[in-house]
This record gives sequence, structure tokens and C-alpha cells, in this order.
Amino acid sequence: MTRYLISFDAGAMDHIPDEEMPDVGKAAHAVVQEAVDAGVFVFGAGLERQRASVVATDGTVTDGPYPETKAVVGGFTIVDVASRGEALAWATRIAAACRCAQEVRQLMPDPETDAMLRQADRR
Repeated sequence: MTRYLISFDAGAMDHIPDEEMPDVGKAAHAVVQEAVDAGVFVFGAGLERQRASVVATDGTVTDGPYPETKAVVGGFTIVDVASRGEALAWATRIAAACRCAQEVRQLMPDPETDAMLRQADRR
């Protein structure tokens, strides 16, 4: 199985009227439940609209805001599926529920991190 990041930019849902947001939330949670039930959901969340902090290699912290040209993630879901086609199918469902386009990217596999997680689960 391969993990995919499905995400949307901050502001992508700004076109949705406030009174419709509860319906969007219900639809999004329904898709998450479907992904959980299918055994493909790894994690997901919306991100607070706040300044991000960038921590440099020397420990220097720089707080935003950033120029409008910098893309900022507004929310994301990680799924673990058998193919890119399956990831795109989940992205389609998420896009319909959230009423905004989704970006799909394959996460690089890291066998060492996976081994660490398996070891931690055994504790």
C-alpha cells in the first residue's frame, strides 16, 4: 500500500456561505467515516488560519505572514491505498464533500520510519 496526501489550499472554501458550513462538515465527516471503514484513513485535519512559524536549522524562528504568492495548506487527509487511481477516487469524494478542489501527492516511502513505528506499537 502507498500513502497519499490529499490537500487543499487555505481559502479554497471561502466561497461557501457560513450557513452552509455545517452541511459541509457533515459531508466531510461522512467521507472520513467511509475511509475509516475501508481501512485506508491514516490521518486528516483542517489547519487553523494563523501565522506559521518557520524554524531554521540554526533554531532561528521566523513568523509569518507570508506573501500571497506562497501557497498555504488549509486542510489535508492522508490515505494508505493500493494505487494512485484509488487515491484520486478518494480525492474526488473529498472534493465533493468539501466543495473545493483537492491536490493529490504520493508520499515517499520510508522503511526506517515504518520500522520505528512498528517497534513503538509493540511497546
